[in-house]
Amino acid sequence: MRCPYCGNEDTQVKDSRPTEDNTSIRRRRFCTACGGRFTTFERVQLRELTIIKASGRRVPFDRDKLMRSVQVAMRKRPVEQERVERMVSGIVRRLESMGESEIQSSTVGKLIMEGLSSLDAVAYVRFASVYKNFREARDFEEFLGELSGPARDEGDDD
Repeated sequence: MRCPYCGNEDTQVKDSRPTEDNTSIRRRRFCTACGGRFTTFERVQLRELTIIKASGRRVPFDRDKLMRSVQVAMRKRPVEQERVERMVSGIVRRLESMGESEIQSSTVGKLIMEGLSSLDAVAYVRFASVYKNFREARDFEEFLGELSGPARDEGDDD
């Protein structure tokens, strides 16, 4: 593993342990050249996945990009990072276990929407606004109306 500080390729593992959710291994490393210490994570990858964008373009699946998009939706929300990590790991496992090496980007979006809906309602709406390409305030109103439609009607005594 290359040192992120000096680029030296001779680094040593000082400590290894599984992460709390047992989906990866956390390794503390030490650079023999500059003395820098850093952490790496090792994850199992069942298969190479390719995402097919709406335009038809194919791009390699990037777990970090998935995590970044979820973190943008979760920004300033009171949800523990561990829960977000578990959700993302679950999405990746579901994608890998689908048996397909090429997956539509819309499938990834739907899985993220499912995960966020049970994690945080505000993050769910934030992500939906990008995923569903909201253009104006009315789009939010319609989406929120769909979310609370039947439940809201049941409580009305008018």
